[in-house]
Amino acid sequence: MSGRPTTVPAYHVDAEPAGELCKSPRPKRQDCQVTVTLRQPDADEYAAWNAAAFSEYVEEIVASGGMSREAAEERARREDAELLPDGWATPGQLIFRVEADGQSVGWLWLALQSPRAEAGVGFIYDITIDEALRGRAYGRRAMQLAEEEARRHGLHALALNVFGQNAIARALYSSLGYRETSVQMRKEL
Repeated sequence: MSGRPTTVPAYHVDAEPAGELCKSPRPKRQDCQVTVTLRQPDADEYAAWNAAAFSEYVEEIVASGGMSREAAEERARREDAELLPDGWATPGQLIFRVEADGQSVGWLWLALQSPRAEAGVGFIYDITIDEALRGRAYGRRAMQLAEEEARRHGLHALALNVFGQNAIARALYSSLGYRETSVQMRKEL
């Protein structure tokens, strides 16, 4: 990113018993308190995330039935060049590692301006929790941290896109108060 320090408030979340996250042999719920935070990645982490996010985005586009792999790859390249022309140092693009008690558990990409909304509306381009660590409320807390970060930057709303086949993410966003603003549908003939 730009190298400027970013302080993001922490949230505490009850996690399911999970190896290093819960220290006792038979952990109780209160023993599994973890602190979920956001931090800026270093250059190597950013490069790895960017490559993985590109591939995941292409897979989501193809899985949605929206276009061929070649077309999806072209779209992803074009959007990456438009949205992150300066990589992690692109102004208005905040890319974070999501951490639980200092352990990296995922990623969050928050743009300070939604591409199709009025001023003051940010956009969450990516929220990903490592597959092996899902189901522990880290995604929920990361979304709440995104909301805090958005408020800190003077935003009054956040928007996002979720592919129709991602029922778990859709349920999470709905439970956090996000509402559908448009729905795209398709039928193969």
